[in-house]
Amino acid sequence: MNDKINFVAKTFQGLEGVLAKELENIGAQNIRKERRAVLFEGTTETMYKANLHCRTALRILKPIAVFQAKDAEDIYNNVKKIAWEKIFDVKQSFLIEATVYSEVFTHSRFVTYKTKDAIVDYFQEKIGKRPSISVSNPDVFFNLHISHNTCTLSLDSSGDALYKRGYRVAQTEAPINEVLAAGMILLSGWDGQCDFLDPMCGSGTIPIEAAMIALNIPPGVFRKSFAFEKWLDFDEELFDKIYNDDSGEKKFNHKIYASDISSKAISVADANIKNAGFTKYISTQVIDFADIPQPKERTFIITNPPYGERIGGDIDNLYGMIGTTLKHKYADTDAWIISSNKKGFDKIGLKPNDKIMLQNAEIDCQYRHYHLFPGKLKTYKSATNG
Repeated sequence: MNDKINFVAKTFQGLEGVLAKELENIGAQNIRKERRAVLFEGTTETMYKANLHCRTALRILKPIAVFQAKDAEDIYNNVKKIAWEKIFDVKQSFLIEATVYSEVFTHSRFVTYKTKDAIVDYFQEKIGKRPSISVSNPDVFFNLHISHNTCTLSLDSSGDALYKRGYRVAQTEAPINEVLAAGMILLSGWDGQCDFLDPMCGSGTIPIEAAMIALNIPPGVFRKSFAFEKWLDFDEELFDKIYNDDSGEKKFNHKIYASDISSKAISVADANIKNAGFTKYISTQVIDFADIPQPKERTFIITNPPYGERIGGDIDNLYGMIGTTLKHKYADTDAWIISSNKKGFDKIGLKPNDKIMLQNAEIDCQYRHYHLFPGKLKTYKSATNG
């Protein structure tokens, strides 16, 4: 149980550093950042915690074989060498997902077939029985990653991607991914120390993730299951202990505000917030950002405005309004905005303190931080020795 095991945590580009910190916090060791992934060592307990607690992980993989292959037969032969009866039962169904970055292997579906054939043939020759394939509801998930000639075959301990938290019962068009939303909040440094506002909240994902961070509630508690629960070596007692440990939860003495100009969006957000159990902490309202009264308490802002694909010629007005509203109503606070629209950012008319490159649904975006201050910049710098 205490032997160190190699794992790979997958994430979105730009969130590798945040995920590395999360893994460090749960006791992972030898942490190494890669592109869209973080490698680490740990125990079975570390793997359970990573699935339950890491807000910016998409899935946690446990490599079982790494080999070189120059053609499909090499893949077949190497996969067939593995003692598969020690990994899963022939009565269990399985699914293989392949990711291929190679000049030699150009079709992920073909290498998936060869891997599947090797596993099925192994069982057929070993015990005279064949495991079944299931696309919709497999018992065991495998991941095959090919980079040039290097093949890494892993057990996927998560199953459904970890952004599928389980609290979403409805959604607006193109809602922001839960992992990205959590990553944006963690990058900003907000952890519940003041009020929080998302003035263009859509289906409520950013406010819900903010509530979980403020209360330090693990993102995996809403899920029905993880793939590792069907592994042959699953330690139910250990996982129950980890799952039921609420010693890390915190009190949140401020308020989260979620607003949107669309009544349909707020209806969707309300349903998700209620399902997550956060109606006590999140207030919703149908209102334009410009019409929100100036807050009496310091309010931290994170939002994901439309990028321009659907709002056409209103882009100048929208982003101009954001800049004007921030400048006149939110002095002495911080605002973080994600967008792919550079022209829109220019219309905000404020100088960003930070720019972080992120991806939202494969769209290259900038995540910009604006520290708002009262009065003129020169006066502010003089008062703060800046």
